[in-house]
Amino acid sequence: MAEMIVMTKKNYEDLKKELEYLVKVKRPEIIERIAEARSHGDLSENAEYDAAREEQRSNEGKIAEIEYKIKNADVREEVTDTSYVHLGSVVAVYDEDLQETEVYTVVSVTEVDVMNGKISVESPVGAALLKKHVGDVVTVNCPDGSYTLKIISIK
Repeated sequence: MAEMIVMTKKNYEDLKKELEYLVKVKRPEIIERIAEARSHGDLSENAEYDAAREEQRSNEGKIAEIEYKIKNADVREEVTDTSYVHLGSVVAVYDEDLQETEVYTVVSVTEVDVMNGKISVESPVGAALLKKHVGDVVTVNCPDGSYTLKIISIK
């Protein structure tokens, strides 16, 4: 059985829109470019044809990935309660070992952007923070050991 992918309703709708674009707009554009490149004759040395076919493979892979995510979506209601950490929470934590404060937004696996502080609910940090409260100290288990974080605030 496939693993369910936790996401918000907004994320689910965004995926459906992206899928519709890839299938109804981008796929026909690529097919048209392939047909145009074929009309130029010899395909063995046709860089335009090769590029269009590669783009087609990439697009079809993306379509399959999004269809899988939609099929296995576990859509969660967005919670506005700031008394505990949940999907969509913005959490400030203090790492005593590094003596640093970090701010994370807990998101679904389809929205992860580590460079902008968006971490998955399924990541070690996200899983450790889930359902915890301000003042709680959580242990984050990683492959190379564990460390603790103290929750400073939840928005």
